[in-house]
Amino acid sequence: MRIDIITGLPRLLVSPLQESILKRAQEKGKATIVVHDLREYAHDKHRTIDDTPFGGGAGMVLKPEPIFECIESLQRERRYDEVVYLSPDGEPFTQRLANELSLKEHLILLCGHYKGVDQRVRDALVTREISIGDYVLTGGELAAAVVVDAVVRLIPGVLSDSESLLSDSFQDGLLGSPQYTRPADFRGMKVPDVLLAGDHKEIERWRMEQRLSRTHERRDDLFPSKD
Repeated sequence: MRIDIITGLPRLLVSPLQESILKRAQEKGKATIVVHDLREYAHDKHRTIDDTPFGGGAGMVLKPEPIFECIESLQRERRYDEVVYLSPDGEPFTQRLANELSLKEHLILLCGHYKGVDQRVRDALVTREISIGDYVLTGGELAAAVVVDAVVRLIPGVLSDSESLLSDSFQDGLLGSPQYTRPADFRGMKVPDVLLAGDHKEIERWRMEQRLSRTHERRDDLFPSKD
């Protein structure tokens, strides 16, 4: 998989993309992640990528010219499955959507900033708009890092333990079960006996009970409506 990220603030993405699972995925050749500085596609002497909005109002808007030039130059090199714009009014990012995107070969992620991007970019170039939550960030860079992390870890061969991936929270619509490790007794707080007994069927039953209970308690909205 190749992911191209377009941003006016590339340094915000340096550390997240060079650590942990994302670093190993790139070293293994499972993913190629390329960050493009939008200012390299601005040709005035100040390398301007934003301007004031027509009609007035506070904030700045990312200009269409640098974005069109960047995306079109990438599209001349390869066919992209999706051009994703990270936006607070996009569709909610879920595990289902992460699974879907992990099956793609080429993705472009466009990071908004300030008051967003010129609407003509969204109308002409963007094929999908995604939001990571009902709140506003300074820009789309951190949202892009979230999407990349959630998607890349699903690529076969990225994680060494495939069973761990299958038991992740939300993978089957439920939250995860409580997890414990050594010591079995820490300051009088003991690991549940069922996890120490070695009966794997009972352990799986207990974990499913815990997942159902935790999901009902914390995220009842994940269950189908009874209406």
